[in-house]
Amino acid sequence: MPQALPADASTPRAAAKADRRQALLAAAERLFAEHGYEGVRLEDLGAACGISGPGIYRHFSGKSAVLGTLLVRVSQDLLDGGEQIEQEAERLDLPPEQVLARLTTFQTDFALDHRDIITVQWRERRHLDPPDAREVSRLQRTYIAVWARQLLRLHPHEDQATAVFRAQAAFGLINSTPHSVRRSHTDRAGRRRLLAELALAALVHPGTP
Repeated sequence: MPQALPADASTPRAAAKADRRQALLAAAERLFAEHGYEGVRLEDLGAACGISGPGIYRHFSGKSAVLGTLLVRVSQDLLDGGEQIEQEAERLDLPPEQVLARLTTFQTDFALDHRDIITVQWRERRHLDPPDAREVSRLQRTYIAVWARQLLRLHPHEDQATAVFRAQAAFGLINSTPHSVRRSHTDRAGRRRLLAELALAALVHPGTP
């Protein structure tokens, strides 16, 4: 499969190369979100950050490698954040409601602060090469499991599948909303709080016996 080429920033030349690679990724986030993966050519990514067509191949072996790098990275970032919250909660012996509140705030802030990559993750995953798709699936399952553990603590009568369903429903609410919040002329901080509260309510609701 097309692979992202490694970046080493240990020398000035390598650091400059790493900066160009990061510029390509930033352009890809924006353009994939605006036009869709299929609506963007590799040359468009280069033009957006002043890199010639052939020069792009010094950083990525193809457009699919760019998408794979983006979605593996965002999946890892979310997992790292969720596990950090879980570890801190264990240290403080927090009840599951508080852990879920922290997880919900984290997911909401991430979605609203990184709208483009959340849109790409939500919409373009089907274009991943199979190895990248498997890695993204693994990371996302592990992230969902962080939430499911707290949900099972809070709702011990429910099974694992229901806990996963609750978590995915919360993700759906949070991740589908960011662009609506951006277009709003009302208090964005208030909308951010409301979104987190709505998602948390879905998580803690006892459900129908």
